[in-house]
Formats: sequence, C-alpha cells, structure tokens
Amino acid sequence: MFWTPELAQYLQDAPWPATREELFDYASRTGSPQQVLDNIVELDDTEELIEGMEDLWPEYEDSANEEYFYNDDEEEQYF
Repeated sequence: MFWTPELAQYLQDAPWPATREELFDYASRTGSPQQVLDNIVELDDTEELIEGMEDLWPEYEDSANEEYFYNDDEEEQYF
C-alpha cells in the first residue's frame, strides 16, 4: 500500500470518520482510481472508525503542506 498526495485527494471529502467499507463505497461511487481502492482493501478488516487521512497515511499532514501539485497560475503565458 502506498499513498501520494494525488491519491489522498480522492478521499479529501470522504465522510470521516468512516469504516473501511464506508471508505471503499465512497471511493467507488466517486470514481477514485484503482490504486485508491486497492489501498483501502489492504486495510485491516475491523469495525473501528478511521478518523481521517492521517490514520491511513501518517505522513499525510506533512505532504499536504508541501507543493506537489502543478499550479497553472505559475505558468507563464506567451502570446
């Protein structure tokens, strides 16, 4: 199981806290990539609630503060 900021963003609006099954259902309904679904399936099968992305990927908070995404505003316009 591995997470990236791009994959984590698919669960940004998930109904936290949630069970593994609820996260899988949410990810399926919202068209998340297969890697997100695979990551959720690999979680322990318990009824414990997952409070947020940090429970799935402890480094998430650190990566959310860094710029991993391409910013169109920074692209220079040539005419």
